[in-house]
Amino acid sequence: MGEIFSSINSFLESVLFFDILFGAVDGVNLPFLVVWLITGGVYLTFLTKFINLRALRHSFNIIRGRYNTLDDTGIISSFGALTTALSATVGLGNIAGVALAVSIGGPGATFWMIVAGFLGMSLKFTEVTLSIQYREFLKDGTIMGGAMEYLSKGLSKKGYTNFGKVLAVIFAILMIGGAIGGGNIFQVSQAYSAISHEVPYFAHNPLVFGFIIAGLTGAVIIGGVRRIAHITETLVPLMAILYISASLWILGNNFDKIDDAFSIIFTEAFSNNAIYGGMIGAIVSGFQRAVFSSEAGIGSSPVAHAPAKTKYPVRQGLVALYEPFIDTIVICTMTALVIVITGVYAHDGAYTDLIAAKEGAALTSAAYGTILPWFPTVLSVSIFLFAFSTMISWSYYGERAWVYLFGSKLSIMYKLMFLSLSVIATVVSTGIMVDFSFMLMLAMALPNILGLVILSGEVKQLLEIYMAKLKSGELDKEAIR
Repeated sequence: MGEIFSSINSFLESVLFFDILFGAVDGVNLPFLVVWLITGGVYLTFLTKFINLRALRHSFNIIRGRYNTLDDTGIISSFGALTTALSATVGLGNIAGVALAVSIGGPGATFWMIVAGFLGMSLKFTEVTLSIQYREFLKDGTIMGGAMEYLSKGLSKKGYTNFGKVLAVIFAILMIGGAIGGGNIFQVSQAYSAISHEVPYFAHNPLVFGFIIAGLTGAVIIGGVRRIAHITETLVPLMAILYISASLWILGNNFDKIDDAFSIIFTEAFSNNAIYGGMIGAIVSGFQRAVFSSEAGIGSSPVAHAPAKTKYPVRQGLVALYEPFIDTIVICTMTALVIVITGVYAHDGAYTDLIAAKEGAALTSAAYGTILPWFPTVLSVSIFLFAFSTMISWSYYGERAWVYLFGSKLSIMYKLMFLSLSVIATVVSTGIMVDFSFMLMLAMALPNILGLVILSGEVKQLLEIYMAKLKSGELDKEAIR
């Protein structure tokens, strides 16, 4: 018990330190939830001795199947779990969220997004490791994992049974709300906005678009996590290749401007304006408006990793390191560079209406369109695919939370509600609902990171044991050749 309270006390002291250091910049308060996420990332990065750097090579070998064993348990591959989680994170956060963050916080926002992604790797490792450690195989053949399980079972193991159950229930309620809003309504509204600009028919027939995306989503999610993983294993690499290829083409044709873009990013990241603009614009806007850019620390993607076939919890945690690396450090940085190079983020430029309306997807489309006139059409298709992939993953997250609260027999009610709201989102004003859902998503970090800190000693021990086996060659002997 003394160790637990010592960990919590040191963590809260760090939170207070960060709050004092960044609590008010130019008179603007940095929200506590953002401080909570940053501090959690710093705490766990040092606790795991920078696992986000030292294990990337081994993580890649796990992903490509080098360490599969006959003792692996689960129902989907490690790669399938990774792509399911990435389908939720690699999406409109990378397109719409980056544009909003840069337009609000300036180019310096990009630097702070990279920092957030780096810290997010440690958060993701910790929460996914715990998700596998405390997952439960249900009678209906599905697997229950994620923050609900390690908050309830992990804290119960520490002697805090009632406290853990309360945190788990609170988390489940928040995740259902986040799935409905940010994982559904926001995705549909942004996709509809982009598609309707390119296909006038949908501008006059929004319900048709709603029924199409709801029908496609329903066809996947009714089949459960196996079908979701099967779709994402194909869809996520395709989307990433398409979007990254266009980004590299633009950056390659403007190679001489990349140095200047990075110079602006780093200069403004540490200027008086950029501590306000960068921190508030990138971290606040990045997490509130584009939380899918990482999701690290909010406890959502551990649900996707829970069904993974693996023998060691740490092993899947190491796989999860690549999520923030791919979606935030790589893809978000590419998007930001294109936006900075094209200058569409300027408040006195030609796109002030899009900035004022916070139409991030349209702003990114405009940035790419200034160099590749035909790309907005391709980007519209990409946005649709990104939205679709995020919806199928977040529908699963919300469904697992629903099952945790109400049982498997009532999961169909959640799925029908989720799909109905996909249609409604095309014809009603969803601004308030989306803002509220993002608040719920960020609020998921409160119980989640508290649980991560309390259980961090267990993760550290599991990691040390695993790395010792790796160093001794025991893991190589277990692997199927």
